[in-house]
Amino acid sequence: MLAVQQISGAGQVLAQRAQLPAIDYGALAPLLVILGAACVAVVVEAFVPRPARWGAQVAVTVLGLAAAGAALGVHLSSGAGGVVTLAGTVAVDGPALFLWGTLLALGLGSALLIADRTVEPGGAFVADAAVRVGTAQDRAQNRAQRAQPGGTTPGGTRAAAAGGHEEMQTEVFPLFLFSLAGMMAFTAANDLLTMFVALEVLSLPLYLMCGLARRRRLLSQEAAVKYFLLGAFASAFFLYGVALLYGYAGSVALADISQASAGTDRSDTLLFGGLAMLVIGLMFKASVGPFHTWTPDVYQGAPTPVTAFMAACTKVAAFGAILRVLHVGFESTSWTWRGVLWGIAIASMVIGAILGLTQTDVKRMIAYSSVAHAGFILVGAMAMTPDGLSGTLFYLLAYGFTTLAAFGVVTLVRDAEGESTHLSQWAGLAKRSPLTAAVFGFLLFALAGIPLTSGFTAKFAVFSAALADGMAPLVVIALVASAVAAFFYLRVVVLMYFSEPAADGPTVSVPGGFTTAAITLGVVVTLLLGVLPSFALDWAALGGFTS
Repeated sequence: MLAVQQISGAGQVLAQRAQLPAIDYGALAPLLVILGAACVAVVVEAFVPRPARWGAQVAVTVLGLAAAGAALGVHLSSGAGGVVTLAGTVAVDGPALFLWGTLLALGLGSALLIADRTVEPGGAFVADAAVRVGTAQDRAQNRAQRAQPGGTTPGGTRAAAAGGHEEMQTEVFPLFLFSLAGMMAFTAANDLLTMFVALEVLSLPLYLMCGLARRRRLLSQEAAVKYFLLGAFASAFFLYGVALLYGYAGSVALADISQASAGTDRSDTLLFGGLAMLVIGLMFKASVGPFHTWTPDVYQGAPTPVTAFMAACTKVAAFGAILRVLHVGFESTSWTWRGVLWGIAIASMVIGAILGLTQTDVKRMIAYSSVAHAGFILVGAMAMTPDGLSGTLFYLLAYGFTTLAAFGVVTLVRDAEGESTHLSQWAGLAKRSPLTAAVFGFLLFALAGIPLTSGFTAKFAVFSAALADGMAPLVVIALVASAVAAFFYLRVVVLMYFSEPAADGPTVSVPGGFTTAAITLGVVVTLLLGVLPSFALDWAALGGFTS
């Protein structure tokens, strides 16, 4: 009896000492809504009959994104300042809210591209990804997929249900939502352990999504394997850096690391070693050269809607985390790491601009373009000023919408084998489809930074902030790299307008409503941010990081 009383007393003491962390559900509502929608999508995948599954998944995804956007709007209208919640692990501050809004808007465009079943009959995703390539089952699946719904296969046999639109791999929708939720958590994580968990949540679904292409499945699966293996190495670097920084500061919280590094008699070996490992992991996810080796192959091999999602949203999430780490955790030691990041930014700009000139595939060209743009964004991220922060956030918004629309256009140029991504196949495209060529040309001008587009405004914002922060030599290098990169954008424009189309060249598919909406969204935002950028710039400048 005495032992029972002692145990009971000890339990009461522990209950008194243990306190649940305070949770601000209003601030976390956008993230919680996306996670809830992802869980609902898993239930739909398990219990809804297959013919009705696609429609249910599209509805859950779009409604989830709309509800998260509404929750974000309610929180913004409440006028609440920066909120640190969940025992200090999540900071919902000005930059986090801007990045959440950017991710939700880009996520909507990505979801529309993923859901489209008009450009590629049945959708861009394979019906059964578990079937091994080259087997009899795979050949039968390909015949069924390429038959029109209710039509006949090339062999003359009646197409089964596999020929219908319902055969799209609808598991991609919950994977998409979980990845998007991980990106949102990644940008708001206030300690390195939470950031690592968010990194894995956003990455693991992407590895799977890259291998689900309906056509060119071997290339798609190769992209998935490369992304997974290199992503595992990057995660290992990131986690080892977290361990070293914990050994240095005795905490994984960014604020504690900043306080420890500001004034301490401890050896700086663990600090700088941990920061170096951390930077490697983050630069990989942002596809910053020379940590970009996965980018061209994965962009080329993944289903193009997934490539659009990666190119737009992953870069926003990765640089959101980079900004938080540098501004919150290591601002006081910027004199030690800025020189290293100078070298990384220069390498990224040079690699992207030079190797982009040699590409003959449109998707690989845009991949190297993203490497160059990552260097430009890093220039703004190194400017430890309010203008540097707001300019970088604006650049992420502008680049995301332009890239999303560009990959949407890539899905439209097709031949009998699927998408025609070789540059020679884009010759004379303006004569086949003047509207498609005009839209793609406008997007290429934005990527090149031509005035009256969002690309010009974004580059002006980050370069002027870097110049004001004493990085004039880096800005000069960035301008030279921009001029070099503009050549391979303009080369495509010249090819489309001043070359004759081949007699057996590809055709331009008429986009369905989803793809049309996604491309229109990207083009309109690209134009508005070039002509009337003040609204987005003012929003990006509202408040700094909270720790």
